[in-house]
Formats: sequence, C-alpha cells, structure tokens
Amino acid sequence: MSLPPEQISALSTRWPGLRRSFEVYYGDAPRDAAMDALYARFVKPGGLAFDIGSHVGDRIGAFRRVGARVVALEPQPDCAAAIREIYRADEGVALVEAACGPEPGRLTLHVNSANPTVTTASTDFVKAADGAEGWEGQVWDRAIEVPVTTLDNLIAAHGMPDFVKIDVEGFEADVLSGLTHPVRALSFEFTTIQRDIAGKCIALLAALRPYRFNIALGESQQLHFDEPISAGDMAAHILSLPHAANSGDVYATFRG
Repeated sequence: MSLPPEQISALSTRWPGLRRSFEVYYGDAPRDAAMDALYARFVKPGGLAFDIGSHVGDRIGAFRRVGARVVALEPQPDCAAAIREIYRADEGVALVEAACGPEPGRLTLHVNSANPTVTTASTDFVKAADGAEGWEGQVWDRAIEVPVTTLDNLIAAHGMPDFVKIDVEGFEADVLSGLTHPVRALSFEFTTIQRDIAGKCIALLAALRPYRFNIALGESQQLHFDEPISAGDMAAHILSLPHAANSGDVYATFRG
C-alpha cells in the first residue's frame, strides 16, 4: 500500500517517532513495484504470508498487493497501533501484537526511540552495533517487556503459510528455533555485523529440509543469483561480503 502525502503527514503527526519510517517505507512507488515483483515469486493470490517484525507494515502492503492474506507480528506498541490504523479496513490482515521467538512467554525488547526500525530483542545485536562502521549514533535507550509466540504456534492458529518474512534485528535464529514445520519459502534479514546469526539461520533451515538459497542486498529487492544455491555456498557468500554491504535478506525455498 502506498499512502498519499497527506496521510503520511497525519500518521507522522500522531506518531512523530515513526515519521522517518512512514516517509521511507510508504513514499517510494518504484520500490513498492520491485517489492511486489519479488514477493510474487513466493506467494500467489489467495496465499498466506507471515510478516514477522512488521514495523510500520510496508511488507503487509506488498503481500496484499500480490493478493495474499497476512498475519503480521509487531511487538512495539506505537508500530502496532500504526498498523491497525493503516489497515483498519482490510479484513485480509491479522495483527498479532507480540514478538516471535524459540518458545512462548515474554521477553525484553530494547527500543531505539530515534530509529525504531532497529529495535531488537537481542543484546548481542546491540553490542555488535556499538562502534561498528555504519552504525554510529545508534542508541537503544529504553526497554519494554512484550509477549512472545512461536512460528509453530502461529501455524497452529492460522495455518501453514506460503511465505514467511523475518526481520527482527539479530533475533532471526531465535525465531527459526521455534519452527519445526518446514515452510515452502521464507526470508530472513542478515547484517554484516552479525554474520554468525545468518550462519545459524542457514544451519537451522538445512536441518529441517534441503533448502536452496538466494540473497538480496539492502533494499534492492533484487535476487543476486540466477538460480538458488546450496546452504554451504550461501554461508560462504555471506562471509565474503564486504562490511559495507551492511544488510540484506536471505531467501530460502525447497521443492517437493
């Protein structure tokens, strides 16, 4: 969903801490088109997508544009409230105000008030960012407790998804630890300050099913390889990336 400037302005007035997110994620039509084309490879009209770490919901918009129903998880109260407002008339969107992890319960969320898109449940992520090139000035200035569910519990409640998008700032392996039912396609974010987390994610998926992998750097929405590669080759590729690559998404699929 692309939003008109006046709606972006109204949302930014209501949630000023999210102004940058609204402007970046809802104001770029070419980026939306590229995202739609990418997700259309993995989920078809009438399918189901899980959006784990929805932030302000731009990926919800992409999944809806390609015709998929969406179960969206977002534990930050302001972000969840914004998603409710943006998608309030859309019956194809179900919002769960919770984090996702290895087991149900509660966890501490470390909030970056100035840049909520990098709010995280991972203290290791906060430590890795401290002093890292490209992460200067990031401060996690408060903590909140939020409920936690698992991918297995979401599948039990909502059905098997066609695609799962995971973007949780260094907590991706913890999310995948709560999955025992292999899903046909998924993505998880990686960063060059925590390449080991990407390796753990790849290993967890490889233990479930013979997944094949591709990668899109940054917000390019463009897959790097013409054909998916093996788990070992993807792990090696991530290790070979320059630090300046910063982040991206790994896509995992299997056939059969």
